[in-house]
Amino acid sequence: MHKYTNKLIVGLIMLAFVAAFSIPSIGNAEEKSLYQRLGGYNAIAAVVNEFADRLVADKKLERFFGAMSTDSVDRFKQANTMLVCAATGGPCNYLDQSMDASHAGMGVKEDDFNAVAGHLAATLDKFKVPAAEKEELLGIIGGLKGQIVE
Repeated sequence: MHKYTNKLIVGLIMLAFVAAFSIPSIGNAEEKSLYQRLGGYNAIAAVVNEFADRLVADKKLERFFGAMSTDSVDRFKQANTMLVCAATGGPCNYLDQSMDASHAGMGVKEDDFNAVAGHLAATLDKFKVPAAEKEELLGIIGGLKGQIVE
């Protein structure tokens, strides 16, 4: 198992949501945060859990996720839930390495990135995430590919 397995998706999600904070909010002060628009902690946890299960099951991503223990998968899910919660304006705190550091030496190729993004899109569809929120998240991830793909 590649030692950077847990960091691939943490990095993708962290990158996406950290970037979301750098985009100025347009609208009035009462506009709901992305965290609220996504449905809060329980909804985010459900999406992250499904997303992680898809990644672990994907044979094309086996070199990153194939040998993860049940405990590692559970920790991966919790860390990513906290990350998404914090990055979307929720009440959680998350600290981790930068995207460049998280993905250094992993050998993430464009096909790997696209497969992960595809799983995210499919997971968001399964949970009927509204088009605007889905587009926002996928757009952020797509714009940050250069920091993840080697």
